[in-house]
Amino acid sequence: MSGLKKQLTADSKFNMEHYPTDISKSIAPEEAKKELKRIRKELAQLQDVMYAHNRYSVLICLQGMDTAGKDSLIREVFEKFNARGVVVSSFKTPSNKELQHDYLWRHVIALPEKGKFGVFNRTHYENVLVTRVHPKYLLNENMPEIKKTEDLPKDFWEKRYKQINNFEEHISANGTIIFKFYLHLSKGEQKKRLLRRLEKEDHNWKFSPGDLEERELWDKYMESYQEAIQRTSKSNAPWYIIPADNKDISRYLVAKTILDELKNYKDIQYPELAEDIEKHIHTYRKRLESEK
Repeated sequence: MSGLKKQLTADSKFNMEHYPTDISKSIAPEEAKKELKRIRKELAQLQDVMYAHNRYSVLICLQGMDTAGKDSLIREVFEKFNARGVVVSSFKTPSNKELQHDYLWRHVIALPEKGKFGVFNRTHYENVLVTRVHPKYLLNENMPEIKKTEDLPKDFWEKRYKQINNFEEHISANGTIIFKFYLHLSKGEQKKRLLRRLEKEDHNWKFSPGDLEERELWDKYMESYQEAIQRTSKSNAPWYIIPADNKDISRYLVAKTILDELKNYKDIQYPELAEDIEKHIHTYRKRLESEK
């Protein structure tokens, strides 16, 4: 995985154009689908150990353009998980209540507890992506001294990147293992998937005219993603760039990255039995077996 990890991981020099959206010539989709079945069983077993260990939590952040496959990826990768150990949070337009707090508040309260996995379907990065493309949305936050977009200070976005980095550094230092995945979808593949939503009746509900309006801003979104990833891919919370034109491959890469990285935490094990319980475990077993 070390070679693959190097290929997927972004750094401060990240350039969107240098990362492919389709690697089906290198990894066969059929093989990726087969491997995913094996990996998710291992992930489920590891989840059980982590739940018992109760020292770490895992935060998985999924970002990508519309139709990148976030929902189906969550369903497929975490299929074997015990429901008690994984919580999925989807962040859409902030509610009135959420807007009465700072922009990170709704993400903080959704963080996973120790021993659990949390999946953010769209994440705190919406605050430097969607709002970067649509600055007028920031006015809903009622920030001091900002009544119109022209009031935003020149270093506004740099400060937000720093705040997000500080947030992630804080939770990482306190036992949260962070994975950030950008599902790298091509504009051509998005077009195919949007057309599929229109052509298949059981997919019509997924389509929104707003999808086309956002698609027209594709280049602005790519610029915003590139800068956000450059500014926030850190050793404690790296960005992984996942080719997303083929869903079987993207699911496999996300699952394999999570499993391989978590295996590096050698201290994650089932807790040892208390000495008094271990000493009398055979007595307890005999007592139960002798019941009539």
